[in-house]
Amino acid sequence: MSQILFHYQRPDPVTWVYLSSLLIIGLFFVFYRIWSLRNVDILLLLLLSPGLLMVHEGRQLRVAGETIVEATHSSQPPMPPEIAERIEVATPDELLGMADAATQTQPPEVLVAGVNVADVERWGFIWLLGVAGLICIRMILDPILVRRPLLDPNLSTGGLSFIGIAMFIFLMANVITSTAEIQAAQGPKPGPGYPLVNRLPAIATTPDAENAGVAEPVRYAGVARALAIASQLAVALGVVFIGQFHFKNIRAGVGAAALYLLLPYTAQTTGRVDHVLPAALLIWAVFCYRRPILSGIFIGLAAGLVYYPLFLLPLWISFYWQRGLRRFLYGMGLTVAVLAALLFLGERDLILDRVQQMFGLWLPVTKGLAGIWGLGWNPIWRLPILVAFGVLSGFFAFWPGQKNLGTLMSCSAAVMAAAQFWHGYGGGLYVAWYLPLMLLTVFRPNLEDRIALKVIGNGRKRIGNHELAADSEAA
Repeated sequence: MSQILFHYQRPDPVTWVYLSSLLIIGLFFVFYRIWSLRNVDILLLLLLSPGLLMVHEGRQLRVAGETIVEATHSSQPPMPPEIAERIEVATPDELLGMADAATQTQPPEVLVAGVNVADVERWGFIWLLGVAGLICIRMILDPILVRRPLLDPNLSTGGLSFIGIAMFIFLMANVITSTAEIQAAQGPKPGPGYPLVNRLPAIATTPDAENAGVAEPVRYAGVARALAIASQLAVALGVVFIGQFHFKNIRAGVGAAALYLLLPYTAQTTGRVDHVLPAALLIWAVFCYRRPILSGIFIGLAAGLVYYPLFLLPLWISFYWQRGLRRFLYGMGLTVAVLAALLFLGERDLILDRVQQMFGLWLPVTKGLAGIWGLGWNPIWRLPILVAFGVLSGFFAFWPGQKNLGTLMSCSAAVMAAAQFWHGYGGGLYVAWYLPLMLLTVFRPNLEDRIALKVIGNGRKRIGNHELAADSEAA
């Protein structure tokens, strides 16, 4: 009986993709309006799964290939005499040049059961970036979509709440019982960002990672679990609260939260703090948009911890330009200053390196990259992509001219989706940075009246009056 009731085994990622996809279609697909925009959005979300599976499979094959290489390393033929003599008489500068030339070559082919591991992983990243591009275009075009018919999920609020709570319990149980491993073992290193976040281990919640028997590092493992669980809870609650208090539709908020927990991506990366923590901070920045100082604090935390939300500043500054800008900048500046000051508590000789890492204060990197840029794509192409991304980020300072809560969510999602293209350490995998914002955009009603001039006042009492007026107009 104990085996029947308690012998729970996590489903394989491929199995979970099939099961969750069918459940998502049954709950959220609009069967009576096949050609609706809601169905297109559901299709875009489901299209993320094949890319995630290819990257996951390529990573597992790479681990198997490295094991085979290590086992056969002793049987490798000796180095040719001419190369050995060249290395022996080379100067230090020549050795550095030889090393640089070696790193600029294509990644070595690793064949496992006749499959080229690099090709599997490369096509996975290409697929993810392609879907991210489509999502980015969808979010950019969202402000011009005037008609937003009410399309509720195919299940009641109680049923959606039950499914969401059950999924959250299972996912968090996976985090608690999983082993912790360094992020490099589970995926690409996170790149620029706060040093402490970059040191946190990843919680491997997939069954194949559990079977690998990775030894758990004691340091920061408990912190990583606590932050992952708290961040996932913050994302789910934030989405529900936005639906209740800003959309005036609790069913939409619960549906968006349940959809987030059902997606295969959430199950694969439940324990990745560098994925979900920025998502939680951005969601709560949106929830607190009527309090500019609180939104500034959350945006400052997100930008200080993972760097890339810094490019949301043109959009958010434009939103608060008519009212609330000073409070927003004060909250964000104070938060970033506190995070930077905490860097001085460590070793003094590493302070400069930590500040550079936190703010990304270096020229665009072209060596030692991961993801698609470490699988054969020439890193020099990151430069024009970075320039185009900067233009897009600045473009949202002027378009759309009248920004409301809806454009704040959709354009923020567009910026974070576009950041995947030049992210040099696994761009395409950080779906959580834009996924909750996209879900809110998919489920949101018409929010044209939620502009800064109407919902933000100069004092607490006036803010409350404006909130009541805005809510009565929306009702």
